[in-house]
Amino acid sequence: MSDEVIRSTAKPFPARAALPWLAGAGVYVLLLALGPRLLNDPDSYSHIAVGRWIMAHGAVPASDPFSFSMHGAPWITFEWLSEVIYAAVYALSGWAGVVALAAAAVALAVGLLTRFLLRELAPTPALLMVIAAMILLAPHILARPHVLTLPIMVAWAAALVRCMDRRAPPPYWALPLLVLWANLHGSVVLALGLIGPAVLEALLDEKRSEWPRVLLRWLPFTALAVAACCLTPYGPDSLLMPLKTLGLGPALGWISEWRPQDFSHVGAFELLLLAGIFALSRGVTLPVVRALVLLGLIHFALSQVRHADLLAMLAPLYLAAPLARQFGARAEDEPAGPARGVNLAAVAAMIVATGLLLVRDLRPPPHNTPAAAVANAGLAGAGPVLNDYSFGGYLIFAGIPTFIDGRGELFGGPFIVRYNRDVSLADLRDFLELLDQYKFGATLLEADTPAVALLDRLPDWQRVYSDDVAVVHKRRDAPKK
Repeated sequence: MSDEVIRSTAKPFPARAALPWLAGAGVYVLLLALGPRLLNDPDSYSHIAVGRWIMAHGAVPASDPFSFSMHGAPWITFEWLSEVIYAAVYALSGWAGVVALAAAAVALAVGLLTRFLLRELAPTPALLMVIAAMILLAPHILARPHVLTLPIMVAWAAALVRCMDRRAPPPYWALPLLVLWANLHGSVVLALGLIGPAVLEALLDEKRSEWPRVLLRWLPFTALAVAACCLTPYGPDSLLMPLKTLGLGPALGWISEWRPQDFSHVGAFELLLLAGIFALSRGVTLPVVRALVLLGLIHFALSQVRHADLLAMLAPLYLAAPLARQFGARAEDEPAGPARGVNLAAVAAMIVATGLLLVRDLRPPPHNTPAAAVANAGLAGAGPVLNDYSFGGYLIFAGIPTFIDGRGELFGGPFIVRYNRDVSLADLRDFLELLDQYKFGATLLEADTPAVALLDRLPDWQRVYSDDVAVVHKRRDAPKK
């Protein structure tokens, strides 16, 4: 048989149709294998507790019901829909279901990203960009509300970038995505910000005489986008939440995910950043608007660790078409074959991985779960508890009022700074005043917290429990309420 006949009967790999499924399925299976790592955040506890509260009361809270230090203070849960979803999944399938939900959201986002990139790029560069995105995203892949918005963010940004690439009219079909995003997470203000580059590039692509026409095309869409973002139980208040968080000022430095990138040692972020600089030095050029977007994303990723996920998922979208125009080899030029078998294999792998996950005994890691300390020291009836920041989520989950927890917008910058200075004994006198001011009956702190050693020496306090996770002190004569 001739080589020509052999080649004619061979079916090409259906990259455009199969790779998004394979990429998503691969990420999903990988994340399920790393299941406990997705629960490595104390807020996973509190989000489920808030969701249970909403379902039990049939309403969203307007004031704080979970702490004693801020009880009754104005507070909104701008992630209410995510929390209800997580709580419902937890009620049905426990922590395994929570992990599967978070992993599925990330996998869907990766699949959508891959699908978009393959419209412009050949499979190899597209997959390299997806791998780089996953490396940047990895530290922030947690079972929290923000991961549920990742596929929405990719779909919304891709719709706008598609308009930029094709000089198309605004994507009105994508507006319902904003309603869902606004109720899942407060980062929806980013969606409005992404309209700006699309409008600016549309203006620069036209003569100045055409600018009024371009603006008239985009203004109604922008107005409807703002209105869609306000369709929440709290109205437009959700749009202000990022400003409240960023308004915490110096307190953000105490929260690891809000700190700037750490370049004291070589890490994945630095290596990818250097690789990008090297690529630019080899002659890669970008249109001015795309370059400004990339610089903005790099700025956010440098200023706060958690914003590396924006660089990961958005930068490839804005880079794809310019890179394809410079280097060619678009996916559309490649032959496409049937993908049904590959897709079915990917779905089967996901189903098997989910089944294996559901039979595992998954739960958050011990360092965020002071369950033994709470039970053995009788903290439920000990009166006000000075708790470690990382234990706040579990205390909310266990129904014990917190002194502090992960809701920084509720407590405010000065409160968070004072707490951290006091428990680290940076201000010894104020720590002693704090103990009396709030009339604590007990403390629940990590073993290596400096305040633990001081409490061991204070005559009014005694250590009643300790393990590798937490140390509990109780006041010898608890102050009368």
